[in-house]
Amino acid sequence: MNKTLVSVVAVFGLALATAAQAADMPPIGKAKCGSCHAVDRKMVGPAWKDVAKKYKGDAKAASKIAASITKGGEFGWKMGKMPARGLGASDADIKTLAGFIAGLK
Repeated sequence: MNKTLVSVVAVFGLALATAAQAADMPPIGKAKCGSCHAVDRKMVGPAWKDVAKKYKGDAKAASKIAASITKGGEFGWKMGKMPARGLGASDADIKTLAGFIAGLK
């Protein structure tokens, strides 16, 4: 019984750790966007989870987010103007990050 309880607690702990890691910003996001953005809180720019909420249910969310990252701007957040391409993100970086952001819940 005791071993079963320990096993259940261990599995539950691993599941929680995996869920927490899934929402971590990808390394390229930390390098190119992390000085202004966080996944779950406002900084200089909006939290990426808030960006995801803005596009929730939009089948073209990732492409719209990618276009916004590419051109830069304010996007109605009233938090200042984001420079085009953040801190120099490539097209491949932008596509990866836009997909990650669009997939946040």
